[in-house]
Amino acid sequence: MSGRLEGKIAVCTAAGQGIGRAVAEAFLAEGATVYASDLDAKKLSGLDSLGTAHVSGLDVTDKAAVAAYLAGVETPDILFNCAGFVHHGTVLDCDEAAWDFSFDLNVKAMHRMIQGLLPRMLDHGGGSIINMSSAASSIKAAPNRYVYMASKAAVVGLTRSIAVDFVGRGIRCNAICPGTIESPSLDGRIAELGKSVGGAQKARAMFVERQPMGRIGTAAEIAHLAVYLGSDESAYTTGTTQLIDGGWSL
Repeated sequence: MSGRLEGKIAVCTAAGQGIGRAVAEAFLAEGATVYASDLDAKKLSGLDSLGTAHVSGLDVTDKAAVAAYLAGVETPDILFNCAGFVHHGTVLDCDEAAWDFSFDLNVKAMHRMIQGLLPRMLDHGGGSIINMSSAASSIKAAPNRYVYMASKAAVVGLTRSIAVDFVGRGIRCNAICPGTIESPSLDGRIAELGKSVGGAQKARAMFVERQPMGRIGTAAEIAHLAVYLGSDESAYTTGTTQLIDGGWSL
């Protein structure tokens, strides 16, 4: 631990597994006090053994639940919005329910968290908001990711809007845009794709083949970037879309 986030308070959603878990662990390792939430509270087990962590179950699509949760957290220096869902399919596979759920979880959940905490962050003198977007958004097209891409592009717009509106009041807001990352979510997509291409091993190879670096990224690599964006080292950085995709978008 180098203490890059020593004395800072961080609020992290979807911290039970994958990127969210890696970021929460990295924040703790760097000295932050972390309020970690997840839809499945059991997945947060063990975080409190790594540092000062307050863990709680939270459905970020439930407005009342979010309000109640935020009332119990300290004013953060860092808000990391990670909750999201990857819908598979084209416009022809996206019904009203899939569209509404994707935007509710991928975009509106961030709106709820930001709207609930931003006034306090402003009173506190500022802070860093980090939103999870994707290279598959307004940056890189991916097949069969219709509503996912639409919602993640919206996250980029949301991020830039927050950044420009509050740049003079101590608030920084940036989006992380990963490529293909090892995670339980990816495992699920590989298993599903494997049903149609001849097995999970072949499906995984297809994901690797599209990466110019010849490998899939790790959640820890995303966490390193999140630590930078949450720390004072990035004090001059706001409104950006931070690509971390192994060259996929080149």
